[in-house]
Amino acid sequence: MATRGAILLVDDEERILKTLSRALRDDGHEVVVTDNGKSALALLGERDFDLLVVDNRMPGLSGLELIRKLVNPSSEGDADRPEIVMMTAHATVESAIEAMKLGASDYLQKPFDVDELLVVAQRALVHRRLRTEHRYLLSEQKTQFNDYGIVGTSSVIRELIEKLGRVAQSKSTVLITGETGTGKELAARAIHDRSAERGMPLIKVNCAAIPETLLESELFGHVKGAFTNATANKKGKFSLAHGSSIFLDEIGLMGLPLQSKLLRVLQEREFEPLGSESTEQVDVRIIAATNRDLRKMMTSGEFHEDLYYRLSVIPIEIPPLRERRQDIPCLVEHFIDKHRRRAGKNIDGVSEEALVLLSAYDWRGNVRELENTIERAVVLAEESVIDVAAITLPADAIAAPGGLPSPRLHDNVEWAERESIRRALDAARGVKKTAAESLGISQRALSYYLKKFDFD
Repeated sequence: MATRGAILLVDDEERILKTLSRALRDDGHEVVVTDNGKSALALLGERDFDLLVVDNRMPGLSGLELIRKLVNPSSEGDADRPEIVMMTAHATVESAIEAMKLGASDYLQKPFDVDELLVVAQRALVHRRLRTEHRYLLSEQKTQFNDYGIVGTSSVIRELIEKLGRVAQSKSTVLITGETGTGKELAARAIHDRSAERGMPLIKVNCAAIPETLLESELFGHVKGAFTNATANKKGKFSLAHGSSIFLDEIGLMGLPLQSKLLRVLQEREFEPLGSESTEQVDVRIIAATNRDLRKMMTSGEFHEDLYYRLSVIPIEIPPLRERRQDIPCLVEHFIDKHRRRAGKNIDGVSEEALVLLSAYDWRGNVRELENTIERAVVLAEESVIDVAAITLPADAIAAPGGLPSPRLHDNVEWAERESIRRALDAARGVKKTAAESLGISQRALSYYLKKFDFD
């Protein structure tokens, strides 16, 4: 889909203003016109424009002088200025260099075709949008990504992050499912850290790490003498989580007797510490997570049906990494930056061949396995760029014939399609029409592939 924007068109020739403004409006843009630089400067101070198309030679304030006034303020203000395209019938190398140095994104020499202006305007607007999105991502990086480790730009990850934000506004019980290593705890942290209770600690319990005989005491606490070695009263995790949230990881491994006691907490918001006859009230949000199929466990009698439905008020499924391969490059970059600091090594990035290999692998251990692989590669790398030799993967992951990224035909076909589209877009500087022509396909077909591979 083409990018539309608000364009300020400045030229002292009325005929040119009418012709160019009509073409830009027919292309879907909002266009404001003026015939002098002073008026343009006033308009730029009154409202925001995405693109300024300005003639250089004008009476009074010239195009170059207008650009100087526009980009001279502080760098912070400069970040919000429109993209700039200069037009002139008196092009010189010096004026072109001057315009580019001042911040113009392109330069048109009169006379030019209207179609050339439309392509240049579209390219400038795309750059403006990317610049805006980049600033937004930088401002949101701490709260949306680094604080929780949720890294990715794919549509499924963006939707996941948005959903976590919406869920955080309630106190409903949440059940997070997903394969090992997908980031279920990170999702739980994201929910808690955006909730009204974020000032309180998130209490975490790994049900797989605590023996069943001790888990009840860990969750609900005990009184002195409740069992051997219970020499003092102990508060349980639910008591500590009062007024906050508790995260029950690997809940699928909890035994049936303890499941019944947890069900009571969900229903009545109360429990008795082990060995106590008094009931304790608790106000807590429960976030549970598992990599097991609880529905199958219900069928086999391993998991209480009532508990399942009480837990899955809001179900959230974390997708496996193989279903969001678009995120692998940014995850690789994230982990390289993280582990090169820890290892004290000067690693600039990863080679294209290594990235192809990493993107084709199925990552049975998901993001956790990818991070371990990158950490190992950072330690083993002998050069500033990580190459294939520094990456250790299972033998079947690198047994592809002919240097292809995968032994599986389907993966190789998708890889070839994705790489072809990416390279064509890079060569065309993001202009879809040009990219489609170089690929020998229609723009409609290109739009299909852009959607298929989640290209921005």
